[in-house]
Amino acid sequence: MSAFNAIGQEREVDQNEFTPEIEPQATWCPGCGDFGVLKALKGAAAELGLDPEEILLVTGIGCSGKLSSYFDSYGFHSIHGRSLPVARAAKLVNPELTVIAAGGDGDGYGIGGNHFMHSARENHDMTYIVFNNEIFGLTKGQTSPTSPKGHKSKTQPEGSAKDPLRPLSMSLSAGASYVARTAAVNPNQAKEILVEAIQHDGFSHVDFLTQCPTWNKDAKQYVPYIDIQQNEEYDYDITDRREAAEAMYETESALWDGTVLTGRYFKQEERRSYHEEKIATGAMPDTPIAEQYFAEETEWKRSYELLDAHR
Repeated sequence: MSAFNAIGQEREVDQNEFTPEIEPQATWCPGCGDFGVLKALKGAAAELGLDPEEILLVTGIGCSGKLSSYFDSYGFHSIHGRSLPVARAAKLVNPELTVIAAGGDGDGYGIGGNHFMHSARENHDMTYIVFNNEIFGLTKGQTSPTSPKGHKSKTQPEGSAKDPLRPLSMSLSAGASYVARTAAVNPNQAKEILVEAIQHDGFSHVDFLTQCPTWNKDAKQYVPYIDIQQNEEYDYDITDRREAAEAMYETESALWDGTVLTGRYFKQEERRSYHEEKIATGAMPDTPIAEQYFAEETEWKRSYELLDAHR
């Protein structure tokens, strides 16, 4: 059995099935890159043949947080920086569910940076999309962890004195098993990368460059961009950690100089996900908790009974 009848069904899915009836039209600012994320995600889910009821989309706070309102699936709008722990818990109790978490660069790399680091380290089987526009958008234009040094904003009127965070390098060093960067202005590549990320068995991190024409005009539109898999100048093995680290460092440095590099940077196969590791140690039940909930024969233990074993 599965906790949801839709899980495991094979059928053709139209991407319009992911457009909600209650709020079908997204209300981001005209020209916002978030529209590109939504379009790519709908296309990827449809290409994978996923039913809306097979997906849980957990979002944080910020402009990106509305993604769960504009994408028709199971959704959870969490508090600031906390989309990942909610997503992790859902995946652990129902591992057959396709779990996607999303947030902005402030939400994910700043306030939720601790959760990001440890979710990557533990290799939870989920996809994490970070809307990276190098600014706090919803709160009207404050400097974010990825804002370039010298960037002027309401919180840094004289210019940021801090070097920006390197999200790809951070993800790799923390332990993510799939790392990629794409951009809203490259819809075909964006959909392809999201398809790969969702299919990947482990923690997939997609740094999604999303232009903010309202509060970060300095970032322009992230064009022209270079797909490193389509350019002969960038030839390296995405399964080699050392080569991936060098490519990420070059990519992050180039962005600050105005060159936009995108593509797949690292992919690690044959590594068990966190859930698989917990199964192997005997710390997780063979029957997922979500399925136990629907089984009449399940005998639930009281919390104090579980704690007694550790006294």
